[in-house]
Amino acid sequence: MKNEKTINVSAKQTETVLTNRKSKWKLLGKQKMLILMSVPFVLYIILFRYVPLWGWTMAFQRYKPNLKLNEQEVVGFKWFIQLFKEKEFLLSLRNTVAMSLISTALGYITAILIAVFLNEVRHVGIKRFVQTVSYLPHFLSWVIVTGLVANVLSVEDGILNNILTGLHIVKQPIQWLAVPKYFWHIIGWTYVWKEVGWNTIVYLGAMTAIDPCLYEAAQIDGCGRLRKIWHITLPGIKPTIIIMMIMSAGHILDANFEMPFFLQNGLNIDVANTVDLYVLKYGFKLFNFSLATAAGIFKNAVNIFLLLLANWFAKRAGEERLI
Repeated sequence: MKNEKTINVSAKQTETVLTNRKSKWKLLGKQKMLILMSVPFVLYIILFRYVPLWGWTMAFQRYKPNLKLNEQEVVGFKWFIQLFKEKEFLLSLRNTVAMSLISTALGYITAILIAVFLNEVRHVGIKRFVQTVSYLPHFLSWVIVTGLVANVLSVEDGILNNILTGLHIVKQPIQWLAVPKYFWHIIGWTYVWKEVGWNTIVYLGAMTAIDPCLYEAAQIDGCGRLRKIWHITLPGIKPTIIIMMIMSAGHILDANFEMPFFLQNGLNIDVANTVDLYVLKYGFKLFNFSLATAAGIFKNAVNIFLLLLANWFAKRAGEERLI
């Protein structure tokens, strides 16, 4: 009897699996136009993201462009070991992490504050004006942004120095881009100015999903605006904040390339070099393709590890997660 029951259960499970597969194929058949539309994007990802991965083999060779692939000398993990023996790479790693953390922290705080502010504003005109002004810089390229920053901080006719000297806050113009201690903060606040509008829209979208009945119930209980924000709004967008933080963890070593590249000079070079600039220098200036590839692999491996680690912590804490 037990064997018969087991056989019946297995048969039902198999039938269920086959039915699910048929339904999935029917669904795919109904959405064939969407699948055809996605083919160019899939091919683009394969061509420009996965095919170039064969180049990672250079990190394990003493690569020379004039030799064939099977003629390259294999050196194992030599270049990865050399990375951590070079002071320049360690400084680049420190600068990258510092700039990423500053930009991420400032970006989160300002975006959440502005989103909460706009959610509480009842005047439609003011809300649209603030959204437009904060969102427009997102469409500017980083090259244009760095040019604007250089002009604003200029010693000769920069608007910031003109304001400070005009208000007698400082006696003479400050060379902002020549003082190393200012550089990371300039990068961080510039990132905030450019991207805060985009990040704000994400949190505003999350706030629209909060049940209005919660605010009505809180008002009946005598809660003011601050208590509504603290007990309803912020907990309501908490899953979105967690997801955004997990995604940001996967970009810790992806500090902006253009700003450090265009704003660096001989006086701030020690705090302006990043891992990407290190790869650029050794790959295209010194032609040490193997060392540059090893640095790129290390950066991507750390980003993937931090992404998985952040997702694991969110899972252990019972919060929202990517997978």
